[in-house]
Amino acid sequence: MAGLSTWYTLGTIGMLAGTLGLAYGFRLVPRSNRRRYSLLVAVPFIAVVAYALMALGYGSIETQTGDSLFIYRYIDWLLTTPLHVLYLGLLAGAATRAVYKSIGLMGATIVLGFGGAYAASPLKWLLFGAGGLTFAGVVYYTYAEFDTAAQGSPVLSTFRKLRAFVIVLWLIYPLIWVFAPVGLGLIQIGTSALVISYLDVVAKIGFGFIALSGQLSVQSTTTTTPTTAD
Repeated sequence: MAGLSTWYTLGTIGMLAGTLGLAYGFRLVPRSNRRRYSLLVAVPFIAVVAYALMALGYGSIETQTGDSLFIYRYIDWLLTTPLHVLYLGLLAGAATRAVYKSIGLMGATIVLGFGGAYAASPLKWLLFGAGGLTFAGVVYYTYAEFDTAAQGSPVLSTFRKLRAFVIVLWLIYPLIWVFAPVGLGLIQIGTSALVISYLDVVAKIGFGFIALSGQLSVQSTTTTTPTTAD
């Protein structure tokens, strides 16, 4: 487990650095947007706690197939992925009902993924497939309901960039799940821990800074007073 501790320690450091960088953004965004912006800071902060606990060796349980499963990783995802969905919904100005449904589907995706990782075959793959269906529901809402709500908004470009960024990255996680020891066992636990730690940092910190950059770009555009020739 020494190698795992190294990857989780690096994950903790990366998340902490990203959290501090994003926290500085509170000085840059207008007060009216700080509540929404706080979601971007909360995401890596939650991950800092989860990765620190895993680096210290806490939260490892044995699955029904005898593999190690890190419960704090799934708690992290259960809290942070719905926050990303919530941010997208708020940014797009989507209907509250659509936002809540997509958050529920995202939470179900993580719970089903955890259940599949813990269970033995064939239940493992049934839960994995069910998680894939709930995630498809999340994608549907972000492309249908959220996108429609964002039409004509100055944040449309930022919204679409964030949506594409996070969904593409989220699609990689199931592939790792399949090849990891909890799935087919084609890659070692250390390798899966390294790849997931890297993806987590990129997804959480990258999402935050893309959102911050888009916010500042919109502010710059809306505060620039157009001039006309006499």
